[in-house]
Amino acid sequence: MMRISITSYKTDFTDQELKQLSQLGVDCIDFGGGNAFPGVKEQGYPDLDAILALRKRLRSFGLDVNRVTLPDITKKFMNNEPGSEREVENSIQAIKAFGEAGITLARQRFEGDTFPNSTIKYRALQRGGAIARGESISFTEEKLPYTTLENYEKMLDRFCDAYKQLVPAAEASNVLLGMHPSDVPHPGTLFGGLGYHRIIDLFPSKNVGYVYCVGTRAEEGGSSLVLDEVSNYGRKGKIFLVHLRNVRGSLATTRAFEETLLDDGDINIFKLLLELDKVGYDGCLNPDHVPILEGAEPDIHPSWPNTCIKWNYNNVGYAYSIGYIRALLNALTEYRGK
Repeated sequence: MMRISITSYKTDFTDQELKQLSQLGVDCIDFGGGNAFPGVKEQGYPDLDAILALRKRLRSFGLDVNRVTLPDITKKFMNNEPGSEREVENSIQAIKAFGEAGITLARQRFEGDTFPNSTIKYRALQRGGAIARGESISFTEEKLPYTTLENYEKMLDRFCDAYKQLVPAAEASNVLLGMHPSDVPHPGTLFGGLGYHRIIDLFPSKNVGYVYCVGTRAEEGGSSLVLDEVSNYGRKGKIFLVHLRNVRGSLATTRAFEETLLDDGDINIFKLLLELDKVGYDGCLNPDHVPILEGAEPDIHPSWPNTCIKWNYNNVGYAYSIGYIRALLNALTEYRGK
């Protein structure tokens, strides 16, 4: 049965925060920052005892860890600068620590997999004046130098250099490596479009798959692309986590997209859940990039000024999204007759 997770960039939760998550019906927490865990800033990778203590505390509130993020792979590594191999070594140590703690899903970030200057960000107003993220390629004609085939191939080579070391470590530690697509998925981004699919072609391991972001993939090609990819990746067992986000428009159809509440975009979310159920997906659904509703007190990230990328205690938008997903999961159970 599919469950619900939320994203956090911190580990020092108050009792009130954990009580609220439990009361809302959240099952798990996904940790979105490579530096979220104690030990990373000090030694380069998480401290095992701190991980075990955190997981024990979460479980006392009926919660658990679903997905973690490994220490970041920065531009130093992607540019093959001296000494940057240490970044991969830190991620390998992190995989071992998470594996020992019984955490079986991790994401590795690679800096430079997006082209942030290729779209213009704007403030989109949705139902009732809710504030949402909008991005358009119609307002910029800038041709950026790193969108060349040569630079793409260099980035891909460095990604492969890292994964050739990370995948065996993940297999040995029983940890799944889930890759998030490039957001925004411009043509030529490392994990956009064809590049995203290339990951499982290059690394045919049962431990290699996806943090499948519905909204990001819809940004590229709309709801039909999402349903096709869910069918493709799902039947291969390659979807490890679903980021559940709805959008209007896409780069392919309108040269722009706007994030929406789950019930208010182009994607029929219940139809999507039916497809996930059909391919046997039983992981978490994570409501991410929630529009800013009246009364919310969001922690705004400077790179995402018009949306909420992480849950916090005073965010009514997340409460709405969690309740909406729970209702759909109950409806799915009734629909299946189980």
